[in-house]
Amino acid sequence: MNRIYDFLQTEGVDGGLLRAVRDFWEKYPTPAGSAARVPDPEYYYYGNKTWELALAAILAGKNLLLAGPKATGKNVLCENLGALFGRPVWNVSFHINTDASYLIGTDTFDGQRVSFRPGPIWLCAAQGGFGILDEVNMAKNEALAVLHAALDFRRSLDVPGYEKTDLRPETRFIATMNYGYAGTRDLNEALTSRFAVLDMPPITEENLQKLISRRYPGINEKLRDQFVKLYSELQRKAESAEISDAALDLRGLLDALALMEQGLRSGDALEMCIVNKSFDAFERGLIRDVIAARIPADLTGDMVFAP
Repeated sequence: MNRIYDFLQTEGVDGGLLRAVRDFWEKYPTPAGSAARVPDPEYYYYGNKTWELALAAILAGKNLLLAGPKATGKNVLCENLGALFGRPVWNVSFHINTDASYLIGTDTFDGQRVSFRPGPIWLCAAQGGFGILDEVNMAKNEALAVLHAALDFRRSLDVPGYEKTDLRPETRFIATMNYGYAGTRDLNEALTSRFAVLDMPPITEENLQKLISRRYPGINEKLRDQFVKLYSELQRKAESAEISDAALDLRGLLDALALMEQGLRSGDALEMCIVNKSFDAFERGLIRDVIAARIPADLTGDMVFAP
């Protein structure tokens, strides 16, 4: 049985949606030779409501746009969805120089003849995969226009000089976008209309406890709760503009625990993974004060984790 499926059953996600996922497996098994592209997530996404909304959209045949601020688990959910549905995944990280030839493919000369070298969107369409369009609002709108026919009812890619490629019915595209990152822009209405948009909520304290406990099952619960409170305090200060969101880094918190597991003291681990994410000396001092109020600087791994 699929590990993500078991996890969602344990979390109490809607049974009707999970039965529909099983039907999807039977109808669209993982393509032969593509198992290496099916994700094997290290972390699971916690949040039943978000799971149910995302599953409903995918099962209805819709493409999904995960929108929201940093540290809301957008990329984790993308990876989890690929693993749950057993689909090969192609990740496309967008930037200002992303163009149509990179997305769809381009001509290439192999020394004897010119042939088509497919891009990640074409491969995803041809193999019935999930295409993860990461930071989709970093790209120029002109580059994204080539995706319009793939994302709407036509579900096809028409490469000039080659045959039109129809998307396999199980193909889905999941885009992510952050608010307010440097270099981002508003998506045009034509592109946005081709997605079901899910506004990603911040992780709750309860779900962060679950996330940490699953990754570190032997962690001291009292200390775990202090790390959770620390993250919540940083979140509140960022929301009230007392500090920037540079230190609001869920990956950083988990990375700090990983460094402590390897033997670093808590002060050094949190300095590297949270404090130093800010490049303003005054703000670093504020962040250190928040950490000091919750986490002693001399905690060692054997104090935090069971032997």
